[in-house]
This record gives sequence, structure tokens and C-alpha cells, in this order.
Amino acid sequence: MLYLLVVVVPLLGFFLSVRYLSGLRDLPPGPWGLPVLGSLLQLSPTTPYLSLTQLADKYGPIYSLQMGRVLAVVISDVRIIREALGKEELAGRADLYLTHGIMEGHGLICSEGKRWREQRSFVTSTLKTLGMVKYGPRRDRLEARILQGVVDVVEYLKTQDGREVDASRTLLHSVGNVVNSLVFGRRWDWDDPTWRWLQHLSDEGVKHIGVSGPLNFLPFLRFLPKYRRTVHFIVDGMRKTHEVYQQVIDDHPEDKVDDFIAAFQKEQRERGTDLSSFTQKQFHHALADLFGAGVDTTLTTLRWFLIYVAKHQDVQKRIQEDLDVICWGAPRLEQVSKMYYLQAAIAESQRIRPVVPVGIPHGASQETMVAGYRIPRGTMVIPLQWAVHMDPRHWPDPDRYDPERFLDGEGKFFKPEAFIPFQTGKRMCMGEELARMILLLYTSNLLYFFRVTLPPSCQNPLESHCGITLVPTLRTLHFHKRTGAVDHPQVPDQE
Repeated sequence: MLYLLVVVVPLLGFFLSVRYLSGLRDLPPGPWGLPVLGSLLQLSPTTPYLSLTQLADKYGPIYSLQMGRVLAVVISDVRIIREALGKEELAGRADLYLTHGIMEGHGLICSEGKRWREQRSFVTSTLKTLGMVKYGPRRDRLEARILQGVVDVVEYLKTQDGREVDASRTLLHSVGNVVNSLVFGRRWDWDDPTWRWLQHLSDEGVKHIGVSGPLNFLPFLRFLPKYRRTVHFIVDGMRKTHEVYQQVIDDHPEDKVDDFIAAFQKEQRERGTDLSSFTQKQFHHALADLFGAGVDTTLTTLRWFLIYVAKHQDVQKRIQEDLDVICWGAPRLEQVSKMYYLQAAIAESQRIRPVVPVGIPHGASQETMVAGYRIPRGTMVIPLQWAVHMDPRHWPDPDRYDPERFLDGEGKFFKPEAFIPFQTGKRMCMGEELARMILLLYTSNLLYFFRVTLPPSCQNPLESHCGITLVPTLRTLHFHKRTGAVDHPQVPDQE
């Protein structure tokens, strides 16, 4: 009885008062939760996107639930998502332990307010300077940098003709060095210990940090052994990573100007003592975000694409027939921009296996209204990408892999309204065009030079695990040299 009076009753009263004071009648409908925990126990730790989608089926396209100390609003309708994410009031980040408690609102992903606006403007401008534009000599130079990674991976896979290859590690090294070139102004050798450590940290980090992880909403859990190890991994990894980044910054040649480090240092010099958000701490976090976002999402999409075309040999054959007709040699962007079926196959891979199935959560910096419901300040807003991309109203038979969904009546590529792989609104992914260039050049060249097949022992190639990103469990594939592909990929002159 004493336990009931001292612990349970106050907690229950606190929980009910929070729900009442937040204006329950004005909020979107949703499930009741337990004291302190809220609805966290209703979410699967391994497939939270499925749990949230099931709740959407019950409570509708916009609903609310208490996640520990954080009120969350989940949106599964694409039009409501576009309305919500277009609002200035929802351009913030929710007060989660990992983003605010550990990252302290630094970087590009976790920042908000003035810091976010300043950094987003700077990064967008820098990416354009580095070649993330629709046409012109800067784009040609960026294409050449990407093709360097393509050449490396194609030449390596030729030596492994038909053997089972760890495609995950091979592509991580290749795509990673493309991003390294843009961010750090350098590439690492295959067995470089620093590079291997950064790869390991990236690979493991996405498993430990998930939107629905209870540590985000119940920070006191960090004192328990299980979560203490997670926090130690993240904090220690962040510290060591920043030390590596600082060494790379210190070693960066002064005459090298075509990378993000050079651009950030130039901005710091021009600002003098009034750095605003261009501090060294922000520098480290921005480098981590650019590397992580640039590699993890693009690499994961590329891996899913290869798995799906290996599973669906008819799709792969049709792409290769187009390549043989249009390219007559190693594919380039100018050619593959006309390959609508290839673009459709990439898009279908992004739809059926969205890299961030729960979406990147937003936070309400001010109270606002969405779809007639009140969204209080501090609310976490989840654009549930999985539910949108698997909605049978927009995608009949959504579990079926079908690139034809992205072709119009004339056979040209188009993007339906319900397709949001890079999210939408004010915090839409800044690197969309760069990701598109990398995906087009890698997929086209890999399928021009190789026929890709699944390992014979693979029973379920579509298995996955979900942290920040939805990553395929299958790591290995077979790359068989195509007899008709006699031309070698070449890197064009970057001058």
C-alpha cells in the first residue's frame, strides 16, 4: 500500500495531468499509455515503422501518442505530411536525448533555429559550388569525382568474376571515398586503419540510434547497464571521431579549395572573431553529418537496388538492354538521364524499402495547427514514410516490386505525389541531387559491366534490420562479367 501511495499514484497523476494540460480534446486521436512509459511498449524495438503503421490503421492518418516524456504526432498521409513539414513552426527538432542531450543541437541534422538556417544556407551553397547543380562545368567535375569511385569498384569486381563478394564492404569503400573526396578532400586506402575504424563506427552507429529507442524519451535509462553501454559507444565514438576529423583538418593542404573543409575554413577566416554558428564544435558535427548522411543513405539505397534487380532478373535484363542500346560504352550522366526504366527501378527500390522508414522527426518550435488538430510546442512530429510508400491507395499491391509505377503513358519517368524518399518541406534533404548522380552512375555502370545474382544459399534476400536506416541483412552478391561490355569505365578530365 505504501508503494502504491508513494510511487504509483503520483506517477499516474502526473501522467494524467500532462495529458489533460496539453489539451487532449484538441490533439489528434491516439492510444492511451502507461504512466511514465506512455505508449513505448506498443512499439516494436526491431520494426517500429510497422508498429506505427498499425496504429495509423486504427487511429487514422494523423494521431498522437505519448512516448515517455515526449508527445509525438504521427502522420501517415502524404498531403498532411506536406502541409505539416512546410510550416516554419515545425522546422525544429524534437527534444530527444540523443539529439539534444548528446549532440547538443549541433551539426546539420540535430540543429534548429538560427544555427540550422545559417548552416543549411552555407552547406547548400557549398554543395552547389562543388558541382551539385543541374548542368555546367562544375557538374562535369563532380561527375568525374564520382566516376573515380565507379572505376575503382568495377575494376575490383572484374577480378572477382562470379565469386561471392561482400558487396556491402566493397561499395562502402567506393561510395565512401567519393564522399570523403567531397567532404575531407582526400581518399583512404582499403586497409587504412583510420578508414576501417570510421567504417565500423558508421556501420554500428546506425544500429544503436533509432527514433523509437526508449533512451531518447526516458533519459534516466542511461544509468542502467544495457543503455550505459549504448551511451558509452555513442559518446566515445563521437569523441574519437572528432579527434580524427581535427587531425584531417590540421593536415588539410592550404592550396586545396574544392571540398567542404576548405569551404568551412574560408568562412571561419572571413568571419574573424564573430564566428556565430561556425565554431570548431559545429565543424566537427557538420563533417560527421555530411559523411554519415552522404554515405549511409545512398549506400543503403544502392544495396537494396542491387538485391532487387538480382531477385528480379527480368528487370535487370530490361535495364541492360537499354544500356546496350543507349550507352555503347561505360555509361555517363548525359546518357543515363534518358534511361527512364533505370530511373524507375531506382525509385521503386526507394519506395519499397525506404531508407528512413520512420522519417526524420521534426519538432514544434511553436504551437500550430495541422489538419485541424493542435500541435503543442515541443511536440515531436513523425512523417511516417513507410506508411506513405506502402499505402495501397497510392501503390496497388505495394509489396510487389514494379518499376512501371514510375513510368507515365509515354514511358517517361515521373514521380507520383506519394513518393517522398528525401522527405519534403523546409528540411528536405540538401543532398538529393548528389545522391541521384551517385545512384545513376553506380547502378548504370555496375549493370553495364556485370550481371548480378543472389547467393544460392540465400533464402530471404529481403530481410532487414532497422536503426536510423532500414538496412538489408544480406551483404554478399555475385557479379558476373558481361561478355558484351568490352569498354572500360574511364574518368573524364576534371579540368
